[in-house]
Amino acid sequence: MKTFHLTVARVGENLFDGEALSASLPGSEGVFEILAGHEAFVSLLAKGEMHVRAANEEMFHFEISADGIAEVSRNQATVLL
Repeated sequence: MKTFHLTVARVGENLFDGEALSASLPGSEGVFEILAGHEAFVSLLAKGEMHVRAANEEMFHFEISADGIAEVSRNQATVLL
């Protein structure tokens, strides 16, 4: 299965930095999923929960309690919480 590089961070804290199979996030327009090769885009995030499936199939969950932003381009994604 194809992977993409994912970075999830808060100010001064790196929560996840590695290869992922998928990431599901609560966007301002509804929940969306990032997969390898995803089209480039930027989205505001809403309050909710982010789910990440790492390349080794391990699951990670992050609570999004305040507005954040997600940016995807060139098979990598950055999520700032």
